[in-house]
Amino acid sequence: MELKRIRNFSIIAHIDHGKSTLADRLLLRCGAITQREFRNQILDDMDLEREMGITIKANRCTLDYPYTPSATTEKPAEPGGYLLNLIDTPGHVDFHYEVSRALAACEGVLLLVDAAQGIEAQTLANAYKAVEAGLEIIPVINKIDLPAARPEDIAIELEQVLGLPAHEAIFASAKTGVGVDDVLAAIVERIPAPTGEPTGELKALIYDAKVDVHRGVVCHLRIMDGELKKGDRIRLMAAGRTYVANDIGVFRPGISSLPALQSGQVGYMFGGIKTIRDVAIGDTVTLDGRPCKSPMPGYQSPQQMVFCDFYPGPGTTSPELRESMEQLWLNDSSFNFSPVSSTALGTGFRCGFLGLLHMKIIQERLERESDIDVLQTAPTVGFEVEMKGGVIKVIESPAELPDMDKVESIREPYVKSEIIVPTRYIGAVMQLSEERRGTYKRTDYLSTERVVLVYEFPMAEVIYDYFDRLKSVTSGYATMDYEMIGFREDDLVKLNILVNGEPVDALGLIVHRSRAEYRGRRLITRLRKEIERHLFDVPIQAAIGNRVVARETIKALRKDVTAKCYGGDVSRKRKLLEKQKEGKKRMKQVGNVAIPQAAFMAVLDSSDG
Repeated sequence: MELKRIRNFSIIAHIDHGKSTLADRLLLRCGAITQREFRNQILDDMDLEREMGITIKANRCTLDYPYTPSATTEKPAEPGGYLLNLIDTPGHVDFHYEVSRALAACEGVLLLVDAAQGIEAQTLANAYKAVEAGLEIIPVINKIDLPAARPEDIAIELEQVLGLPAHEAIFASAKTGVGVDDVLAAIVERIPAPTGEPTGELKALIYDAKVDVHRGVVCHLRIMDGELKKGDRIRLMAAGRTYVANDIGVFRPGISSLPALQSGQVGYMFGGIKTIRDVAIGDTVTLDGRPCKSPMPGYQSPQQMVFCDFYPGPGTTSPELRESMEQLWLNDSSFNFSPVSSTALGTGFRCGFLGLLHMKIIQERLERESDIDVLQTAPTVGFEVEMKGGVIKVIESPAELPDMDKVESIREPYVKSEIIVPTRYIGAVMQLSEERRGTYKRTDYLSTERVVLVYEFPMAEVIYDYFDRLKSVTSGYATMDYEMIGFREDDLVKLNILVNGEPVDALGLIVHRSRAEYRGRRLITRLRKEIERHLFDVPIQAAIGNRVVARETIKALRKDVTAKCYGGDVSRKRKLLEKQKEGKKRMKQVGNVAIPQAAFMAVLDSSDG
């Protein structure tokens, strides 16, 4: 296939704006699937993706499109067959890393916008990524079949905010198929063909990798220069390892073997690679006997933003949990884990995630795919701690915080947040943001009815309850996108939680001093409801250092030991009660308090009551 007849493109949008549905329609229209095979989210091959209605991993498919220009086309391309390489990306902010990797393998994007909801936070974030990557952007106004659709107004919004001409926007409905032919024609006419040197040294980018249980690692490649043939001995330049390309081909959407992949194409390669640790995402693939002069820049490693601990639950051992996490890591290397131990919970693993949704999905996949029980602590963020000697430590858990007499200052991560909200909710959002220690930056107007509020927040406030409260005060109309901007010093303290006199590391928090007592009191009130009653009193305390700032007591279960005494001297009853009292005293000395999963998640519970 000639370079001029190849188009590599991605679909980007805010969550739930119809990316996967449009991808399904494109596959059906180009004959990659039949009407009998057609179903919703056909590229989402994970059960969890279909259940939650979101894309978690970027997926790809190669389409054959017989292009015929219409009489009204202003800039027609050459008629004939074209090879369209589609990459469907996630829309949630937690998976922005998947989006950035997909864009590196493309020359253009379809920017999908809901005709009723309009521009949302991730619409802007993904559009800016495409602009930074120098990609051609085709605006598509989707869901025009909705009763509340206003495609003309949305097209004008896109022109005002992103500078995309309103008359170039394509009106479509992925659900009904309206406008899909116009979308395909625009891909051929507007997105440039890939550039490359077909006869040069092989240079291919690994933009993703997965593990096949039978054949090892499958590398997803974009061929930049040269040609990769089946049986070639290849070299991974960053890893310095050599392999033989046993099988190469494209996705249609299942794997379809080919004798060779040419410059400009997107496809896959099996090379007998045993584990995903041998493959670096962003690595350059070249021929071992005729290597290219220099590797491509590759990708930055994903930055984990949220941390929590996983401990084995009832019926699960620590080695079983480790084995399950290692198997999952082979499929999703964007999270990491390291061993950790707790006096209350035993041996577990501290894990880093891209966000709260990513954390939830990893836990769900662990429990489903490995059939194990996981006890998860409340998520926290990483902190920078400057010691009095000038040394800076990075900690991922409050349990790692050194003694405060050795600490000079604590810095917490800050994010820049763009909140898109109707104008009638501006006051409520600004009040909430100030309560959560947000710093106001500016207001940008999308239209007379919607604005973008730009704030800088401590990341800890965002993961605690900000997003839930934002949806509450705006009746669900607000959307938010955020990006990390660095660490800042503040008056932070460690809030310890003691259960039955013993500190529980997994419940500890690093909070702002002004909110420490309030957070401590709310937390132990909720813990009192979550922890079951025992045969002895269980005190729950919140403390800053040696100072207890709040306390609750779970009263003991009472057993009527005198029920069998129908009469006789009162000393008989007294003797039984004293014996019970002594037994409870001994039990308290050696008794263990069982802490359920819900108690750890109570740290994030911001509801009233």
